[in-house]
Amino acid sequence: MITKIVLTGGPCAGKTTALVHIVEYFSGLGYKVLTVPEAATLFAQSGVDFLTNEKKLFLESERQLLEYQIELEDRMERIANCIDRPVLIVCDRGTMDLRAYLDDNMWQELLSRSGYSVVELRDARYSAVIHMSTAAKGAEEFYTLGNNTARSESPEQARAIDDKLMNAWTGHPHLRVIGNDCTFEEKMNRVLKEISHVLGVPQPIEVERKYLVDVIEKPIPGGNVCEIRQTYLTPVDGMERRLRMRGENGHNIFFMTMKKRLGEDRSYEYERQIDEKKYYELLSEANPEKRTIRKKRCCFLWKNQYFELDEFVEPRIEHHLLEIEDAESNEDVSFPPFVRVIEDVTGNPTYYNSNIAKIK
Repeated sequence: MITKIVLTGGPCAGKTTALVHIVEYFSGLGYKVLTVPEAATLFAQSGVDFLTNEKKLFLESERQLLEYQIELEDRMERIANCIDRPVLIVCDRGTMDLRAYLDDNMWQELLSRSGYSVVELRDARYSAVIHMSTAAKGAEEFYTLGNNTARSESPEQARAIDDKLMNAWTGHPHLRVIGNDCTFEEKMNRVLKEISHVLGVPQPIEVERKYLVDVIEKPIPGGNVCEIRQTYLTPVDGMERRLRMRGENGHNIFFMTMKKRLGEDRSYEYERQIDEKKYYELLSEANPEKRTIRKKRCCFLWKNQYFELDEFVEPRIEHHLLEIEDAESNEDVSFPPFVRVIEDVTGNPTYYNSNIAKIK
């Protein structure tokens, strides 16, 4: 089993230290941990000038950087395929990091030249994206560039880059933002916790707050909209199984998820990406007591918190559902002004997707 994730974030976010923790912790759990180095730093150290004003040179440098990043990751996966135990591949930045340094026209030109879609570069390549906020956001006294000679950003520039990186990855099914509202040690532990969740390592059930809301302003500022089709399969060995098709502009990716409770406060959840053929094969095992859920999901960031706003198309429900993970209480949530909260439905079984899907 191979799991590939991205570790990203603005300058001086703690990625280098986090990589050391990740290798040590998950190696101790029996995983072979492979790391993909930051390609942009390798290019910069080799003399590539990303600050050039020559558009042709800049765009070609970015195109080669994208192709090099993909090649590095693919070669690491080939190595992983020959390892006879679970493998965790950690990419020090990923394909969508380039988006933060390009204007809209250049980005579209890069996509056109490379032949990739956003869904392919952002959603299909990685199981999760862990964004570590720059220390220039909330921990300014620790902001330094001394550990990376290829960096020269001021705190203001670091904050701007951090925001652009979060926006570039917004829409990924498993984007998690690790801020500086805690100690550095707690920040490292949150990184390990999020990766454990992706790997399906049994752990305390996530605190996921859910609200019934009305949207009072559209479109959502900075929102990324995708369409989701979720189908529940017949359970096997007490495990809930579900399929999910997620896509934008005709480009889709497919997932299979298995979930089982191990006790009152512990659960096991494992999700893997599958191909389109396998997805349609598994649809034959659909649970006849549940209908397929169709919904539009808008992912957006507000004050460094990652929200998912669902509009249910089938079956219809009167209001939207707003979700945010890793929030202990309402006081921990900074609600955006363009939604009106009707009710906190955290833990209310009526609004579990599995119950919404039941044929009444």
